[in-house]
Amino acid sequence: MISKVKNAMSSLVGGIIPHGHHHHHHQQQQHGSAQNGGTDGLPPRFPYSRPEFLDLTPELLQYSTEHASRPVIALKRDSRLPWRTGYAEVINAGKSMLNEDQASCELLYIRKMSSKQQRCSMLLEDSGDTTGIPMHFWGVFDGHAGSGAALMASKLLQLIIRDRLCDVAHLLENQNNPPPICLAKNGSPFQAEAKKGACLDGEEQDGLLDEPRFHMEKDISVESLVMGIIETAFRQMDDLIEKEKESYSISGGCCALIVIHLLGKLYVANAGDSRAIIVRNNEVIPVSNEFTPESERQRLQYLGFLKPELLGNEFTHIEFPRRIQHSELGKKMLFRDHTMTGWAYKTIVEDDLKFPLIYGEGKKARVMATIGVTRGLGDHDLKVYNSNIHIKPFLSCCPEVKVYKISEHKHGSDDVLIMGSDGLWDVTTDRDVADAVSTFLSSREPNDPLRYTLAAQDLLMRSRGVLKERGWRLPNERLGSGDDITVFVIPLAGAELET
Repeated sequence: MISKVKNAMSSLVGGIIPHGHHHHHHQQQQHGSAQNGGTDGLPPRFPYSRPEFLDLTPELLQYSTEHASRPVIALKRDSRLPWRTGYAEVINAGKSMLNEDQASCELLYIRKMSSKQQRCSMLLEDSGDTTGIPMHFWGVFDGHAGSGAALMASKLLQLIIRDRLCDVAHLLENQNNPPPICLAKNGSPFQAEAKKGACLDGEEQDGLLDEPRFHMEKDISVESLVMGIIETAFRQMDDLIEKEKESYSISGGCCALIVIHLLGKLYVANAGDSRAIIVRNNEVIPVSNEFTPESERQRLQYLGFLKPELLGNEFTHIEFPRRIQHSELGKKMLFRDHTMTGWAYKTIVEDDLKFPLIYGEGKKARVMATIGVTRGLGDHDLKVYNSNIHIKPFLSCCPEVKVYKISEHKHGSDDVLIMGSDGLWDVTTDRDVADAVSTFLSSREPNDPLRYTLAAQDLLMRSRGVLKERGWRLPNERLGSGDDITVFVIPLAGAELET
């Protein structure tokens, strides 16, 4: 098996893929077809489509899949997302049959549920009811080895988060002047007066702990409660994908980057290698980190160290600057493991000849020679090529959540949050993206309802490049992005723009 992995990786690192990069080296036989389900005979959980807010006709849907021309798909002139959000997308240059990116943009409402009411149903629509606390949601889901997981997450993750927030709506309503968050006997949080231990929302006292001294020792803020809800919602989404794979064909996995606006704060949650930045007064403020085999090396190595059985006796958790040859047994070689950020020498032993858990550099780095991201949703059936070694234990579904207090800043019409799949960032820097968007917006009238969509379209075309004899090229003749690209441009003064 090692020789097969070595051959596969040597081809990949050798550069046989000219445009962008594959999250997976192996093909899609382990996940089924990328189109309308898989080869297992099960129906798809959701049929392939593009985001609903694009309102594409069947002809435009087909047009969006043309790899040769790679048409830019953007919002219609009569469409307007919340906050006048701008959006544009383009398919890859041929690495997969369909566009494996997906996106969501919705306005949902969080409503207080009494103890006698049934909690919000995940699959029920709001039916036009605009009562409750508004929650704006934007999501970019970068699929790999199929579009099934990305499609499912784009349809359901926001509803899972909304439902979990409904459970604590009584806390959110009092977030401007919140008493301490306490625990009932059943472990549920509630806000109580510090002295009396009485519930603020009039609920019965039966569930309260008997004495105030049993109040939680740590002060839990509403902000941290929302962050925890988002984190657990990602886990619930991942579990749901695994469960429903028993009844539906749900291909591949996906990175997930979401932004939620709730009560004057932006919550940015990222699991994967998509990215979000804020541009404010021409200053770049990163609001996400990318999770790759290199950035999470120590976490992955530690898991391999704790549970060597996950490595299948084929991989080693120790990293070396290059592959070790059999003739180097007994010699000293630089290495590092999960305890180290620097490098030291060790004497090479037989186990060091195994294939490294993490191999390659930069965008070509792979976990177990297979996948180039370390966080996301799905991938439950993913195995090392031609083996029975599962990779899912090394892939976390937990996002990193960052908070930007949007209500504490004064934002102009050119201040934006830009979120995009890695197809955008592979060929451009944060600064380049910020400059491109700022330059474009400065040339448009502030009251132009399409200015943010046109900015997203312009940014996407800059990253895609122009098709020439030697492939898609940027103005400097460097390779343009050959990956799927999805871009949101969200005005931070969006709430004011809608009034």
